[in-house]
Amino acid sequence: MGDASVEELIGSKILPVCRGDNYKFHAAGREDIDVRMLGSGRPFLIEIQNARHVPSVEDVKSIEKLINHSDSKLVGVKNLKTVDSQVWTLMREGESEKQKQYVALVWISRPLKDEDFESVCSFKELKVMQKTPIRVLHRRSPLEREKIIHWMKMEKVVGSSQYFLLHLCTQAGTYIKEFVHGDLGRTHPSIGSILGCRAEILQLDVTDVKMDCFLDEQC
Repeated sequence: MGDASVEELIGSKILPVCRGDNYKFHAAGREDIDVRMLGSGRPFLIEIQNARHVPSVEDVKSIEKLINHSDSKLVGVKNLKTVDSQVWTLMREGESEKQKQYVALVWISRPLKDEDFESVCSFKELKVMQKTPIRVLHRRSPLEREKIIHWMKMEKVVGSSQYFLLHLCTQAGTYIKEFVHGDLGRTHPSIGSILGCRAEILQLDVTDVKMDCFLDEQC
């Protein structure tokens, strides 16, 4: 476990200004603790319970500076503003429709070939069947879901014949780690099955989260 969560680092700075009793953090999706959020960041809402003060524009700017200049340097925010309850509804309605972009460092069990790059890049709107991953079966129901990989491409890692960067855009809720290694056949197709070899993911980063309500400035 980490020393502090994103929820704590942000919420603890906002709560005193709003003079509320508690807060709830609502993010546009979530990742494993070892996955970084890069790019332009992840949209989120902070719900202040029983707030006794509605922060002004100046208050919000001060909160933003307080978070960004904190000693931890673990999290940063931008474009903070107060919103009404309708935004919460829009955000929840858009959860299943949002797209997420990732970059993964991948190793395969054989040397890369030129046709590997062409093969992976050729897939568009790829349908993937995913059973609940083995690693979370102890806390989630054993289901099978269809997910979409909208596009993907491979990027060479200089000086290596068996490592590459996989860039991909997926439907919300796709298990990326399992899409790479196949999860003992529980995710199909996978990068491993497409390339016909063993594939392992070494690092995973989120590079973008796209939600219509945020893109349209409704949130």
